[in-house]
Amino acid sequence: MIVDYKKIPAWCKLWVFPSSRKFYPQEIEALKEKIENFLNNWTNEGQSINCWYKFKYDRFIAIAADDSEITLSLKAHDELAAFILELEKSYEIMLLDKINVCYKQGEFVQYKDLKEFKKMMKNKGVSKKTTVFNNLVTTVGEFRHDWEINIMDSWLGRFL
Repeated sequence: MIVDYKKIPAWCKLWVFPSSRKFYPQEIEALKEKIENFLNNWTNEGQSINCWYKFKYDRFIAIAADDSEITLSLKAHDELAAFILELEKSYEIMLLDKINVCYKQGEFVQYKDLKEFKKMMKNKGVSKKTTVFNNLVTTVGEFRHDWEINIMDSWLGRFL
């Protein structure tokens, strides 16, 4: 069941799914409807899961689950993974690839293969002021404070 973001404690489980492309405006309402339908029916051992989602920059889907009173079962994790795989197939995108890099270029969010991003860094296509997205954050608190960060504060900073 979807709850207010403020009701999800900072230590609760969170997943960020970066899309390999920006969602088209005509896809967004249907996408949000699918996410909300899934989350409102998502259960853990028959109990409703208090959860939340955020759709950012027309590219990222962040989903949080309040696991402060219950441990999410393997089945609940599998259901989320199956749902994300279904979105990948429906929209012909990648959402589960965490090794690629998402970064801001002006107002725009870009998605690059790690190898290509390293080449850009070498060719000065990226600066020490570049903002990157740490899609490996795993809690709501990390998402709030450590998701959108300066490249020098990320593991990529060592390559500059």
